[in-house]
Amino acid sequence: MITLLQRVSEARVDVGGETIAQIGPGILVFVGVQAEDDESTAQNFVDRLLNYRVFSDAAGKMNRSLIDIEGGLLLVPQFTLAANTRKGRRPSFTSAANPQHGNLMFDLMVDHAQAVYERVACGRFGADMQVHLVNDGPVTFILE
Repeated sequence: MITLLQRVSEARVDVGGETIAQIGPGILVFVGVQAEDDESTAQNFVDRLLNYRVFSDAAGKMNRSLIDIEGGLLLVPQFTLAANTRKGRRPSFTSAANPQHGNLMFDLMVDHAQAVYERVACGRFGADMQVHLVNDGPVTFILE
């Protein structure tokens, strides 16, 4: 699994001109599922995301997690994160999960997140989504 985490002031996902998910301050996470990912991978990533310290403490250091600030978590499926871009002029998606497996893993991730944290929103797997965000900082991390 590969995720792109962005600390945001706000973020939302629109599909077909309708807002299907939105958060205020928190983290927007693009999720790329790889073929070898399983339920354990999905659960571990959720736990890591909720506890990853990207928010400033009183001293201005990144020592606070999403749980600490009680922020929103917006999960958005994005299979292109699993692309191999090391050579050539066209990405290869050989390491990406097939759509059925990717959808299952994303759903498991969302289900686990909602079971352990109350401020969870999500994009729609396979949809043509427009993602709007205000990156706070900017603060962006790739987690593998």
